[in-house]
Amino acid sequence: MKTPGWLSFVGRWLLWMLLALLCLQLFFAARIALMAWVDPQSTAFMRSEAWRRMNEPGSSPQRPWGQQWVDADRMSPHLKRAVIASEDDGFANHPGVDWAAIESAWARNQKREALAQKRGSDKPVKVVGGSTITQQLAKNLLLSGERLLPRKAQELVLAFMLEAFLSKQRILEIYLNSVEWGDGVFGAEAAAQRYFGVPAKALSAEQAARLAVMLPAPKFFERRPSSPYLNRRTATVLARMNSAVLP
Repeated sequence: MKTPGWLSFVGRWLLWMLLALLCLQLFFAARIALMAWVDPQSTAFMRSEAWRRMNEPGSSPQRPWGQQWVDADRMSPHLKRAVIASEDDGFANHPGVDWAAIESAWARNQKREALAQKRGSDKPVKVVGGSTITQQLAKNLLLSGERLLPRKAQELVLAFMLEAFLSKQRILEIYLNSVEWGDGVFGAEAAAQRYFGVPAKALSAEQAARLAVMLPAPKFFERRPSSPYLNRRTATVLARMNSAVLP
């Protein structure tokens, strides 16, 4: 029986789409594998931020922009412990994705949405994330910031790739050198210099805890350095740091 022309066309189209998707994954895998030896000088998120600033109305070319790579041994151990304690306390043991954290975040978001509907609030519900440090790095390195299901699925694939090709120590090193810590402030060295006037290696435990607490909303806390929440959360992270497991 002869296959209808339209069905044959759809089959070829699907085949090309699958081949394109496979090529994209191979491209990502090659880039990640190279990072075992080569320090990435920028990320997709950095480039999108640079583009945003260039096209922002009234943007000044004099606005600060800082990012300086430092090796892991030139970062304070306090910062590594603080970031793990604050962002991903299971970092040393999970395979890149913490399914329990994702499930917990989903449940909390559902409760918040239900509560907002019950109160009749039309304000957007603050979404709680369950992303690991590895997932955050995958998103910042190679993806856009859009909250779409295909992008989230690609983030999970990239997280597993990072864990497959790189050591936990290397993942943490790249993360701490590339994560945003304010408007135009990227990486531990730039953040330490910007907020405390010291190199990343010299950060105290309290300074490190404060930087870690800023990570979910660095631009917000950059403008509100005396935020009561920032102070309370810093004390909490400081108390948890000794139990944080370094990879």
